Amino acid sequence: MREPRYKPLVDRLAADIRAGRLLPGTRLPTHRDLAEREGLALVTATRVYAELQAMGLVSGETGRGTFVKEPLPLGQGIDLHAWGADTVDLSFNYPSSPDQAELFRAALRQLAARGDLESLLRYQPHGGRDHERAAAARHLSDGGLKAATAETVLLVSGAQHGLTTTAMALLEPGDVVAVDALTYPGFKLAAEANRLELAPIPAAGRGPDLDALAALCRRRRVRAVYTMPTLHNPLGWVTGAARRRELVAIARRHGLLIIEDAAYAFLAEHAPPPLASLAPETTVYVSSLSKSVATGLRVGFVHAPREWIPKIERKIRATTWNTPATMTAIACGWIDDGTVALLEAEKRRDAALRQDIAARMLHGLKRVGHPASYFLWLPLAPEVRSDAVAMALQRERISVSTAHPYSTSPQVPHAIRLALGSVSLPTLEQSLETVARVIADHTF
Repeated sequence: MREPRYKPLVDRLAADIRAGRLLPGTRLPTHRDLAEREGLALVTATRVYAELQAMGLVSGETGRGTFVKEPLPLGQGIDLHAWGADTVDLSFNYPSSPDQAELFRAALRQLAARGDLESLLRYQPHGGRDHERAAAARHLSDGGLKAATAETVLLVSGAQHGLTTTAMALLEPGDVVAVDALTYPGFKLAAEANRLELAPIPAAGRGPDLDALAALCRRRRVRAVYTMPTLHNPLGWVTGAARRRELVAIARRHGLLIIEDAAYAFLAEHAPPPLASLAPETTVYVSSLSKSVATGLRVGFVHAPREWIPKIERKIRATTWNTPATMTAIACGWIDDGTVALLEAEKRRDAALRQDIAARMLHGLKRVGHPASYFLWLPLAPEVRSDAVAMALQRERISVSTAHPYSTSPQVPHAIRLALGSVSLPTLEQSLETVARVIADHTF
């Protein structure tokens, strides 16, 4: 279906409001003035303002006109908002197991009984104690990164911390980093904090468009590429082995640092080898236990070439000194006794079940994702505005994310991302039924 002619005007005004070019309280032109200025029929100008109002960006006041509103916080895919207790959060993933709390109690009791609590109260080595780094290396090796050793692995406070310290250690302000046109919002924050320039690469099937990446490297001085080859967030792809080898060849040809984000990789069984296995000399591999075990654990891992380890370790010192010792001890204990492997298997089954529910409840809608992932991408029809859908769902007490926090290019697609892992199965089913109804209500 072709996009109605007035939709670009809606997008332009919405972008100006979100960017602050049109400030809250600004009075917009009358319907008639807007129609004359843009060459529209009066009824079409009225529809433009109606769409902006449905997005929550403007308000119409009888006898006074149309005014810019303070935008309400939609799900941002990264920022936790203080939703009411009656709001269903489909914007943020914090998957959990029914037995996790009891596992944590048992781990605390075992830790207390071991008699080495005094050591946990002291400063720790910045990258983790030797036996903890060895446990982390075994965990990464079991996940497919066979080259991991205690000497190439550092412990960090979650994958976000790993990405940030990697950028701090190995990149300079102004460096150009190639990223997917839709990517993890946390890396956008890390890039902003380190004043990096992000260069978007379009998608091509199950991975980035490698022709576009190669062309960018010929045109610009690109320093690094940030990528999620195994279960991409938000699109859920797993890049095939041949394309991984091609990406590595481009990186070697142009001297690129590869930052490989494997936060969700545990969900994709039988994936091809990590890029860090194919190009160990130029790849930093970042993962964590946040999604596989518990988001509050805040334990992650960085695997890097041995000569880069001291640089990253210094940035760990500059940001946190060390990963909290108690959490690290519990995490490594769970790696050693098999708890992490059991929880990963349980969450793979749970994620697959939730995808089955989504396929049933959203039947007829275009869906992009992985059959064992905790999120789903819903591209919307050309006439449907994602902000309007998100606002309508917010009125139904359901929080979702739009494409804005994930987008690195000026052209932001109209789509919503659904996080499936944070609510009970009955709540998920009911909420997805509402999502399907709201999208249908906005489709004409």
